[in-house]
Amino acid sequence: MSRFMSLFRMSIASLLMFILSVCFVVLMIPLLPWRLVRIKCCNVYGSIAGALMIWPTGAEVIFHDRDKVNVQGPSILVSNHCSTIDMWLGMWVCPMGGCGLAKKEIRYVPGVGQLYLLSGHPMIDRSNRERAISTMNEMANFVRNNGLSLWIWPEGTRSKDGSLQEFKKGFVHAALATKLPIIPVVVHNAAKIFPRGPLKFEPGPLDVEVLDAVPTTDWAVESLEDHVQQIRDIFVKKLEAGPPVGTN
Repeated sequence: MSRFMSLFRMSIASLLMFILSVCFVVLMIPLLPWRLVRIKCCNVYGSIAGALMIWPTGAEVIFHDRDKVNVQGPSILVSNHCSTIDMWLGMWVCPMGGCGLAKKEIRYVPGVGQLYLLSGHPMIDRSNRERAISTMNEMANFVRNNGLSLWIWPEGTRSKDGSLQEFKKGFVHAALATKLPIIPVVVHNAAKIFPRGPLKFEPGPLDVEVLDAVPTTDWAVESLEDHVQQIRDIFVKKLEAGPPVGTN
């Protein structure tokens, strides 16, 4: 896809997303007393906006076992992060009652940032370690007490070259606090379709592979590094194998 067409399609999608965000901001205001309702309303928003923002990339999204996101119950969903498109996929795939965890800088995005502030989903300040830990602990208590799920990109930020980075420990701390299982969501080819650098899309298949949940009830803080590596090894193996054949 040419750079001009990439910019044109992204401009249209961004305008539509801004309008959608403003509509949901208006909807959120009377719902301020009910955080759970706001979270679920924004899950609806995410499913619409996520699919909308993937449209300009020309990606052919292929889901593998997507139903596992819902049928395995409340969980901590972790996914690899090598492209901006990952954020939109997360919004689209996140189950009803799933909470995202965004960097505080999202509040400066016109429309989307204001909606996120009202949504009930948490923001994290990665520049302040103590505050980040406090946010994770508060969020862990909230999701556990309300039967919610949590979506996390354990790499922290998207990789520069599309390769899998080291995983940070936050998702394991969340698992230790909640005892929720970990569901790996492996995204293939995102960096090829939407690479870093000047905006130019390369349409193609975008495979999203949802794996079986990994129990965490017997995890212990003494083995924290082992748990981080256990989950990262799952991603390494799946990414090296490539996307599975078939869809469902």
